[in-house]
Amino acid sequence: MPPPRKAAPSPEPAASPDARFHIGDLCTLLESYLSAPEVAEVYRAYLFSAEAHEGQHRRSGEPYIFHPIEVARILAHMHLDSKSISAAILHDVIEDTRHGKDNIAELFGKDVAELVDGVSKIDKIEFRTEEEEQAENFRKMLLAMSQDIRVILIKLADRLHNMRTLASLKPERRRAIARETIDIYAPIANRLGMRQWAHELEDQAFGHLYPMRYRVLAEAMRKRQGNRKAIVEKVRAAIQAQLAKDTLPAEVSGREKSLYAIYRKMHDKSLPFEQVYDVYAFRIVTDRVDTCYRILGVVHNLYKPIPGRFKDYIAIPKANGYQSLHTVVFGPFGLSIEVQIRTREMHRVAEAGVAAHWLYKSVELGGADASQQHALTWLHDLLEIQSEAGNANEFLDHLKVDLFPDEVYVFTPNGDIRKLPRGATVIDFAYDVHTDIGNHCVGAKVSHVLVPLRTVLRNGDHVEVLTSKWGRPSPSWLDYVVTSKARAHIRQFLKNLQRGESVSLGERLLEKALADVQVNLTAVNEGQKNEILKNFKLKTWDDLLADIGLGNRLATVVALQLQPAAHAGSAPAKEAASDLAIRGTEGVVVTYARCCRPIPGDPILGFLSAGRGITIHTPDCPNVVKFRKHPEQWIDVHWEEHIEGVFPVNVRVEVKNQRGVLAQVAAVIADLDANIDTVNIEERDGLNSAIDFIVEVRDRVHLAAILRRLRALEPVIRINRMKG
Repeated sequence: MPPPRKAAPSPEPAASPDARFHIGDLCTLLESYLSAPEVAEVYRAYLFSAEAHEGQHRRSGEPYIFHPIEVARILAHMHLDSKSISAAILHDVIEDTRHGKDNIAELFGKDVAELVDGVSKIDKIEFRTEEEEQAENFRKMLLAMSQDIRVILIKLADRLHNMRTLASLKPERRRAIARETIDIYAPIANRLGMRQWAHELEDQAFGHLYPMRYRVLAEAMRKRQGNRKAIVEKVRAAIQAQLAKDTLPAEVSGREKSLYAIYRKMHDKSLPFEQVYDVYAFRIVTDRVDTCYRILGVVHNLYKPIPGRFKDYIAIPKANGYQSLHTVVFGPFGLSIEVQIRTREMHRVAEAGVAAHWLYKSVELGGADASQQHALTWLHDLLEIQSEAGNANEFLDHLKVDLFPDEVYVFTPNGDIRKLPRGATVIDFAYDVHTDIGNHCVGAKVSHVLVPLRTVLRNGDHVEVLTSKWGRPSPSWLDYVVTSKARAHIRQFLKNLQRGESVSLGERLLEKALADVQVNLTAVNEGQKNEILKNFKLKTWDDLLADIGLGNRLATVVALQLQPAAHAGSAPAKEAASDLAIRGTEGVVVTYARCCRPIPGDPILGFLSAGRGITIHTPDCPNVVKFRKHPEQWIDVHWEEHIEGVFPVNVRVEVKNQRGVLAQVAAVIADLDANIDTVNIEERDGLNSAIDFIVEVRDRVHLAAILRRLRALEPVIRINRMKG
């Protein structure tokens, strides 16, 4: 049973140093809207997660279990369901412990397991670059999100707590996470209408990316706030009094702009702080839509509206479902005043977006409200874009474009409204209507006037696309389309157009490579073809030939795998047989570079050289740079899932000059079942020494355990894995 509960927590309570109190606090919050069995299930998830993370600590030094509980608390304040809360508590179990998805599914059900898996990073695949890994992880997460919106809610809550506790990391790591947050996570939160989370993510990231600017801006705001309070209260009271006089029920409040919003406005419009901060903002919340428009009239009668600064997001909501009336008026003392007018329901959605509703319960689009509909439409578009994207990096590029829409509204010939990002062209419009219209468009009329396809659309344009069955996308279109949907479809069409040429080239290259090992392509039987397609995870023989033609796969390696008899029985083949830890190299001599000494778990690259077979490097190896000029010799290789044996790795341990320190270090290594191959001691000065080891380890996890234990030794100053 859960422990005794405390009183209901205040919003976003701070972390407690007592874990049992902490989970009790969470359970109290959950009891305010969940049933007792559901709370008990969450508590069971906590016990499992606490045991799984036992002994693990965050960089701050606190027990790791505090983090998933805080993530759960953030979601509990949004009143998410018990499965979401359980998944939040378990969200790092797959990634950081010995437990897998099947284990979680057996204990907590398929839904919870799918949520946890959707949030977990990909850890079974090694990538050439950190950017590639990031892109593939985002693609995995967003595809999971398209099946269940709760995946992204858990991930956003996870990122929110990580940003709140980022100070314990090294500056370069903080900046990298902050950049990722401001480029991806904050825009996703905004795209889903979760403005409150988006603003906090932006402000947190801003503080870590530009700490000096953040402090200066925060101090400037603090100094100006005293004078502002009196003005804000005067305007608020005047609006409230006039609404009461006209018997219009409403709540009027002043609204502070976030630090990042102020900074971005200063930066984008080259404005000084005084001009940005002198814009006063108010929000008016009422009960009904028609009352919103009546209040707008009252505000315009009270203060003169500024022409061109009125926007009706109630009639035409934003892409994320946001609804409100926006107007800017001349206030007292010549000040500009921004006023937002919305209903209580609109306000709830504006703050929490899709989290304000049970989106995942609505299977059909028609069962959702406006914010849900926009979110579902966006997710469906993402699915379409990712299916057309060639790889994860390309998908991430499309996503980044799609996350920053500043909309224009145009009309179809039937009078339907289409929302497009600012800068969108006729081609973007054509693909937004339908892929076939985009692929076959040859011209367009904007407001009944013939225009080129590259014409940029403006608000209120009436657009008619002219098509022809002979029309085809041109590579030049990529220079002036702005929507990710149009770009993905154009690229896909061009790839298919070029596929025939690639297949033909790949066939010629493979014939030549087979001729070098005295084999004719026609002699390769269907069984051999199917086997190699299975190894490469390709569907058709043409897919393999296209890969060769496009340079994605070396014909030499394919030829050797198609004809193993050409090198069977030789000494090098025997040597290679012991190196089947590397997938994609079967039949080729494999050696591990002594410069970087790759071990299982490391990202790896294969370099093919005449007479030496394939040499395996890590991407960050200093010697890799000189091979970059020969991309045709690089081979895509991966570690096998189950690898036995030991691998040498260079480790430098900097220690204090104390009696017996070498024995302490050696004892730790031996205790963790690792062998020391060589040792070299270099005395730096009278106080410190550097000990260079070549240690034989099983894999990267084994090495990490050794380094972790060594760092805990009192004489140890610094530990590095040496490469180059």
